[in-house]
Parts: sequence; structure tokens; C-alpha cells
Amino acid sequence: MEYWDFEKPIIELENKIKELQEFSQKKQVDLSLEIKNLEKKLTQLKKEIYSNLTAWQKVQIARHPQRPTTLDYIRLIMKDFIELHGDRLFGDDKAVIAGFAKLDNFKVVVIGHQKGKDTKENIERNFGCAHPEGYRKAKRMMKLAEKFSLPLLSFIDTPGAYPGVGAEERGQALAIAENIREMFGLKIPIIIVVIGEGGSGGALGIGVGDCILIMEYAYYSVISPEGCAAILWKDAKKAPEAAEALKLTAQDLLKLGIVDEIIPEPEGGAHRNYEEAAKNLKEAIVNNLKIINKLSWQERLILRYEKFRKMGIFKEE
Repeated sequence: MEYWDFEKPIIELENKIKELQEFSQKKQVDLSLEIKNLEKKLTQLKKEIYSNLTAWQKVQIARHPQRPTTLDYIRLIMKDFIELHGDRLFGDDKAVIAGFAKLDNFKVVVIGHQKGKDTKENIERNFGCAHPEGYRKAKRMMKLAEKFSLPLLSFIDTPGAYPGVGAEERGQALAIAENIREMFGLKIPIIIVVIGEGGSGGALGIGVGDCILIMEYAYYSVISPEGCAAILWKDAKKAPEAAEALKLTAQDLLKLGIVDEIIPEPEGGAHRNYEEAAKNLKEAIVNNLKIINKLSWQERLILRYEKFRKMGIFKEE
């Protein structure tokens, strides 16, 4: 498994424990006391490191190549997923997943950004950076959800919308703007979950809802730390400082009222235990869906509008 620099002491200790376990088994030597002491030390080390992560380190965890994707969560928490393709205008964007599924007793429509796990798949998925046809496919699914009165679940995991010339020629800004407008008017329950990276308008294009959840080590920001650093300091290497200033972590966003709930992750991040991460995610979605379902559609629209109007309000002292 890949790891970041700040995780190196943890990986070294885990490898040492594994070596002792293998040696003990192979040579029939009792090393249980030494192994137990090292495991205790490992637990303390993990707690110390993961409870004191900087904003930049959390961004790195959110970008881990083995982090669960939209398709991983669909596979783990839903049944009978039927994927739909294409926007009926240009083509099919593989950076956006969309379809029908069952979540416990709920029939739902699912949309979400999709990254790859290796270079080949990332190129195929365009690193989770959607084109206009991806957002139009998402809008098509929103309208189907409204037509059949099904709740909409939206998983956000993108560095941002694709900024290439072709995407701009095909109306990238308009596609995102239309989705934002569409989501404000949908009468159905909408739950948004930021599962990894929440980058700029690329995230907001499928990010308007009644409830915004975020995974513990995910981030949501108007710009990437590197982009912010390049603008403010003309140096992308200042990304760690930019990450602190942007207040993009789940904990910062909850304090600012941007998100409604933080979904706990396994120690070290969702990539270390897919099943536990998926279990926590499912529980949060189902609990909030039950609450939102009790509201009338008129109440949902009013509360959704007020939620976003309140964002950005601050007091000066």
C-alpha cells in the first residue's frame, strides 16, 4: 500500500511487527510479549499522528490513490445498481457515474464523480475531472429522479471540472450553472456526500442538496491548495500554507456551517478499511434520508435555499 511521508514511522513499525510474527511462526519461538508491546506502541503512534494532522496532510489522505471511489461505495452499500450512460447530446463521460440502485428500503438515483485506481484507469476516467457531457448526464438523472419521485444521492470526488478547450467549447460553465439551478428546484430529497476531493465548481455542479455530508479526511474548497498558492505566492510549493488558510478540512467546514455532518473514517483513512468506511457512510445517509423524507417538498425547497444563502455570512469584531 502506498503511504505519505508522515505515515512512514507507522509503516515501519507495522512491517517490524509482521516480521516478528513471521519469524515466531517459522522458528516456533514465543515472541508474543515483544509483539504485544510493539502493537501497543503502534496504537499510541497512530493516535498521536492521526489526531494531529495538518490541513495539507488531510488533503493528501483525501487524494490517496487507493481511497474508495463512488463505484466502491455503490458496490459496498447498495444493491441492484443499473448504470446509465450518455447525456443524449454529445457522448458518455466516464468521469461521472450515474444510475438507479437500492439502499436498504430506499430506491434511489445515484450520481458521482469517478476516479481511477491506476494510471490507465485514471486516464480513462480523466482523473475524476468531468466534461460538460458528464454534468449533463447528471442533470438527465436528476430529472429522472424527479419524474419517479426517487431520492437523489450525489458523491463528490473531483479536483475540479475539466478546464480544457474542448470542454469550454461544449459549454462547461453553462452545464455546471444549469445543474446548480436544477438542483435548487428539485422536489425530491437530495443528499450530498464529499467522499474525497471537493474541488471548486466541479464539485458544486452536483453539490446542491438538503444535507451535505463529508468524510472525515475529505476536503471541500473553492480552489485546490496548489492553485491558491500559485495565485497568492506565485509558488505551488506553498500549498501546505494555502491549505491551512483555505479552511477546507471537514472540521473547519462543519464549524463554518458549510457541511452538516462529518462521517468518521477508519484510523488513517478510508483506504485502510473499505468495509468500515462504507458502513459509516451508509448509516449517515440512511439516517439523514429518513429525516428529510418526513418533510414536505415545499419545506425541503425553502430549507435548501436558506442553507445556501447563509453560507458566507460572517461577523467582524
